Amino acid sequence: MKAIVVDDEPTMHLILRKMLAKLPEVQVVGAFSDTRSAKAYLEKHGDIGLAFVDISMPGESGLTFAARMNAAEAPMQIVFVTSHKEYALKAYELSVLDYLVKPITQERLQRAVQRALAANRTWAPGPAMPASAATAVGTGKTVVTVLGDVVVSNEAGRVKWISRKSAELFAYLLLHPGRRIPRSRLISDIFGGMEHEQALKYLNTSIYHLRKSLEPLGLRDTVRSENDGYALELPSGSAIDYVEFAAQASRLQTVASDNIDRAQRIEQDYTGDLFGDRAYVWAVHETERYAELYASLSGKLAEAYLLMGNAAAALKLLAKLNQRNPLDESVIRRMLLARERIGDKNGLNALYADYVRLLDRELGIRPPDDLVGYYESLIG
Repeated sequence: MKAIVVDDEPTMHLILRKMLAKLPEVQVVGAFSDTRSAKAYLEKHGDIGLAFVDISMPGESGLTFAARMNAAEAPMQIVFVTSHKEYALKAYELSVLDYLVKPITQERLQRAVQRALAANRTWAPGPAMPASAATAVGTGKTVVTVLGDVVVSNEAGRVKWISRKSAELFAYLLLHPGRRIPRSRLISDIFGGMEHEQALKYLNTSIYHLRKSLEPLGLRDTVRSENDGYALELPSGSAIDYVEFAAQASRLQTVASDNIDRAQRIEQDYTGDLFGDRAYVWAVHETERYAELYASLSGKLAEAYLLMGNAAAALKLLAKLNQRNPLDESVIRRMLLARERIGDKNGLNALYADYVRLLDRELGIRPPDDLVGYYESLIG
């Protein structure tokens, strides 16, 4: 996928080029200090799939640039890379692909790229694409992506949420497909803490915005009014990424040489936690459930890598798990073993020392005796 960088800091051009060079799926073909130059380039090159855009720049802001791209229905996906957290809600209303806060990590950048590739595969099926989504392509069926974001798309295009609450309502109803959710429950869970009459007014407005957001895709009537409540009824055969991920991951009881390719594809399909950085309070338990399913799958895959002698691949995967939960002892054990397998004694010692300090700082405890013994057996 071809990508451009739009940032008024030349240093960020160098940083992003260097970080993206480690991701072979992406090729940076241009870097610009303002949106005017970027727009001129895009007018001549229509095959750009991804843009990393700063928000605060002289002249036109990244937000205005993204809004113009949306209005023009440009196929290019936009990832904001900014120092300003306070613009996140506005960014989501523009339906940008992702929102990265500087300084960004290689892992966080890779997640954004994976999401871009997954979204791109919605229109061009490939071997790594979930079967349900591949079936939806070219047939007019609906594809819903909520691992890492809240996106709905079909052949008519991609949803542009009118408001953040309309996206939240969709996400809430999606977790209860076909079921009537009483208005009182929606008010309590989504507009809790607000005076009842005001909350009811916001609910009515948000339902209207939700239907208007889905209308360009021909999906307005999927939000039904039923007995003082609402239900979401997506078209038959719709591809929903978290449902497909859970089904595939749950069926994969073990990972070995005969199914490791399949396990890799399933792991890559997890492009972020449920609903991404939106972090809806009412979805905490479901978010944790799918995150644990991902951690279980990744742990099995890492074990298979180690058994097959591919410690480098195991370490790369384990680093992702460690970033998600630095206190997970089982991940630390596997990372120590992987470091030993590739002969990185310095890295092994540093990893163990960092974990010891983390336990002391966060929990006020020392590592358990069996972990100490395991570490000592590895350094021999």
